[in-house]
Amino acid sequence: MGHFEGFDAAGFWDDSAYALKEYVEEAPPSRELIASLTEELGGYRLPDSYLALMTAHNGGTPARTCFPVTEATSWAEDYIEITGIRGIGRTRSHSLGGEFGSRFWIDMWEYPDIGVYFADTPSAGHDMLALDYRACGRQGEPTVVHVDQESDFAITLVAENFEAFVTGLVDESVYDTSEQDRLAALATVRDGSFSPVLLRAFREVADALPDADRRMRALAEAVVRDKGFFALHADARSMLMYDYLFWLFTSFNQVASFERYLRTPQQSERSYATPDYELMISFGLASEQYGFRTGGYAPGFLEEWWNSRIAPGRITETADGYRLTDAAVAALLHELATVAGEGG
Repeated sequence: MGHFEGFDAAGFWDDSAYALKEYVEEAPPSRELIASLTEELGGYRLPDSYLALMTAHNGGTPARTCFPVTEATSWAEDYIEITGIRGIGRTRSHSLGGEFGSRFWIDMWEYPDIGVYFADTPSAGHDMLALDYRACGRQGEPTVVHVDQESDFAITLVAENFEAFVTGLVDESVYDTSEQDRLAALATVRDGSFSPVLLRAFREVADALPDADRRMRALAEAVVRDKGFFALHADARSMLMYDYLFWLFTSFNQVASFERYLRTPQQSERSYATPDYELMISFGLASEQYGFRTGGYAPGFLEEWWNSRIAPGRITETADGYRLTDAAVAALLHELATVAGEGG
């Protein structure tokens, strides 16, 4: 490849079905594509080592996903973990020019425009890896940095260049903290303080579900027992949690659209007085944090849940906005009782 001397490129990638669908472009990048994407990304010249790696295998999820660091980040004290590396193209959602490409994080999530966001982490967007051109200029050799959305977009140096980053990745087994993570997640769901949005909702549904807070903790604990950590995806427990959160939210809010439910349009500073999904369980305001939260979420899983409820009529549009039907609420309450050990 002209780079990565002695590097085992053949064993670097994990070509799972997910990787092939979301990350891996079907063809190496052409000169024309590289030129057009360079312009689209803001004129940042991609490193030669990046071009070399993508020419051999255009994007994907590495088999080795962890990189040791000397400065602690929100991810861990001594390492960061990535999910995938963006290919040079536009046909995959996680390519540099795809739906969730580099500009998406700058334009939609307000990440700082310091270069090219080339790798994501398991936090579903709440921290990213970027090629940082601040010191070298748009035509220079960028460093690799970690950018943390949860810490006011704090920037931490990870590697001196892209090649050093790729060759320095190690297997996740080096940092196996699964048992510590499980215990920490259990503490979060058992004792973590609830957001003001959930506390208000618990009061609103008290007549129908007097112990709504306990049911929330029981369901979250079931999620942790299943996965070893507190996160929501597309599994059955997560879908039940999405139902529960939506029912709680609509106890005192109208939902005009899926997009409005996910995040309130920003006309002023964010506030718990204008709540949305993100402020219920994903992350809190810097001025008023809470403990019971996942620390991130993937909008795609929420959209999949929404569509799965709209299509069969479990969520319908009413004069008060979108709501679960009475039958769907009854089924939800039964399932919550079952999770809490009370179902028949």
